[in-house]
Amino acid sequence: MTHYLISVVEPAGGQQPTPEELELITRDVEKVDADMREAGVWVFAGGLHGPEASTTLRPQGEEIVVTDGPFAEAKEYIGGFSVVEVPDLDAALAWGRRMSAACTLPVEVRPFHVTTG
Repeated sequence: MTHYLISVVEPAGGQQPTPEELELITRDVEKVDADMREAGVWVFAGGLHGPEASTTLRPQGEEIVVTDGPFAEAKEYIGGFSVVEVPDLDAALAWGRRMSAACTLPVEVRPFHVTTG
């Protein structure tokens, strides 16, 4: 079994859903999460604050410089994610399709490196 990251890609500065739309999206995403748990593939999931809430740590010589905000300006950012453990990419893509339909946004599906030890 392989772990996959299903990232929800949000447009930076994009139009936000209305409260009514957000309620439906939240319901649909929670349903996909519940189905992942029931299927035994759910590992972890969470929503993230926007990039303005981030802090970047950057090595410079012997020091680590801390700055407020994201590392780089971007047109998109990760707004949330799920980690699933499934047999193959096809299974991960099936969950990714469901998540994309539920959140009404693009998602990226990416495998974790396999580690030993």
